[in-house]
Amino acid sequence: MNVLNKIALVTGGGTGIGKAASMELAKRGAIVAVNYSRSQSEAEETVEMIQKAGGQAFAIQADVSKNSDVQDMIQAIVNTHGTVDILVNNASITRHIPMDDLEAATEDIWDELYAVNVKGMFFCARAVVPFMKKNRAGAIVNVGSIAGITGAGSSMPYAVSKSAV
Repeated sequence: MNVLNKIALVTGGGTGIGKAASMELAKRGAIVAVNYSRSQSEAEETVEMIQKAGGQAFAIQADVSKNSDVQDMIQAIVNTHGTVDILVNNASITRHIPMDDLEAATEDIWDELYAVNVKGMFFCARAVVPFMKKNRAGAIVNVGSIAGITGAGSSMPYAVSKSAV
């Protein structure tokens, strides 16, 4: 897919895999919305790196686990840039809990991880699909984890949420 001048949203775009995706999309000519929930300084640093390399990017805050935040984020992007052409659903969280410590995997932890890692991806996809349908083009990439296949990783709730992805 040619991404030149396409509007790309990368959730969790300021750190790790999201940062790498943001940088690569910008390198290929996309205008990148670098989403963050709590990592504002990292998102702004990623934007600055993209801009110094000659690319276009901006940071945008939203907690993807909250549908209202997602709707507001997409509306802000569309108000400024007209559409969203590419969505990289990368935002994710974990809690490091030994797999055999079932008591530590509380309901709150399950709810928090599922809300960000699964529902957040759905909220973002649902919010951008109308624009992609209107444009008769678009791409959505959902970033998972090997933990979703192996069942191993930082915790059982994390592995289950990544399996859902």
